[in-house]
Amino acid sequence: MSFFEIDPRLSALDRKALALAKEQFAEIDRVTEYNQQKVLAAFIRHRVSEAHLGGSTGYGYGDIGRETLEHIMADCMGAEDALIRHSFASGTHTLSVALFGLLRPNDRVLCLTGRPYDTIIGVFGIDGSSDGSLADFGVIYDEVALTPDGKPDLSGIRQALTAQEVQVAYIQRSRGYSTRPSLTVEEIEALCKLVEEVSPQTVIMVDNCYGEFVEEKEPCDVGADLVAGSLIKNPGGGIAPSGGYIAGRQDLVERCAHRMTCAGVGREVGATLGHNRELYLGLFSAPHVVGEALKTAVYTAALFGELGYSVAPRFDEKRGDIIECVTLGSEEGLVAFCRGMQSGAPVDSFVVPEPWDMPGYDDPVIMAAGAFTGGASIELSADGPLRPPYAAWMQGGLNFHSAKTGVLLAAQSMLEAGALHFSNEVNRE
Repeated sequence: MSFFEIDPRLSALDRKALALAKEQFAEIDRVTEYNQQKVLAAFIRHRVSEAHLGGSTGYGYGDIGRETLEHIMADCMGAEDALIRHSFASGTHTLSVALFGLLRPNDRVLCLTGRPYDTIIGVFGIDGSSDGSLADFGVIYDEVALTPDGKPDLSGIRQALTAQEVQVAYIQRSRGYSTRPSLTVEEIEALCKLVEEVSPQTVIMVDNCYGEFVEEKEPCDVGADLVAGSLIKNPGGGIAPSGGYIAGRQDLVERCAHRMTCAGVGREVGATLGHNRELYLGLFSAPHVVGEALKTAVYTAALFGELGYSVAPRFDEKRGDIIECVTLGSEEGLVAFCRGMQSGAPVDSFVVPEPWDMPGYDDPVIMAAGAFTGGASIELSADGPLRPPYAAWMQGGLNFHSAKTGVLLAAQSMLEAGALHFSNEVNRE
């Protein structure tokens, strides 16, 4: 029995995509099991009990649930220490707290991965228009452009680190709204070794958004001094309602804690307001949910690759994050893709996405996001700016079987809008 009307040609490609992805799915299951055992071991090591799942109010002094969860998060990220709080408003807010915690007036931050994504540009003050940016406080921003194939320019980075003193080397693991490859942990390790060799006093910070639990190792395992990310992405497991985390060297985490609240108080305050249970359960569920999201990404790459679209990564390429980029080639195709995916969401399936001027972006953005938690990109979502090459950045999927339906409905929507055309070979099949 079919609950959705899918063109028979798409149904045939669905079966082909699943067959193509079989080997990749097996590898995802292997990594998922490893990471799930890592998280379970951390929960057991820190003797989690019902007492940790309650909340605190007011100042939040002595919240054992909050403190123990931060120890667990540090273990999961291969770090000495961590902050994990529901009160971080977004991943960008979390990264901003970390950057302001690390940097001081006249310090220099060097981005090793080219121009960062749209929403963090205002934090650095790159565009010169953001009140309260790092630039306003005298922090100097510089970057090393990527090579033509979208990889970090190791020679250019070495030259930049040699030419001037750099306090923070910033690495963006994921791609943002670009088509460059996301970084694997192995590539991050190479960057860390280069920085340590040329400028050992420089702090290495990684924007780890979308990358947690994708591989067996995390950036702190291979030399990063600090990582940060969002709880409504990978590490919240689709259960955390908000928040973010910072993890790394203990002294650096302490500096960030004093920026998170205030100097002299730091991490000792911060009421959890009943959110501990959700944050614990979300972190515990995260490896499995990330595995489901990875399967969705691999399947999407296989399906749309067979349809003739440019996809990145390809279904059989190694992945550094959960994001799949599908270049659709036209505004009509991008809009139809997002509308179809929205129609397969468990929440707000009846809503028709429209492009809008989203804060922090230079171009109108269209977004499919029928999620239980607003903006949670670990749940199935797709979005992209209305500018060439009209690509959709798709991520998430709490469970693969539901997410796969959303991907098929995205293709069906494009077909009905006249924005998808089958090749003669597919038509014959």
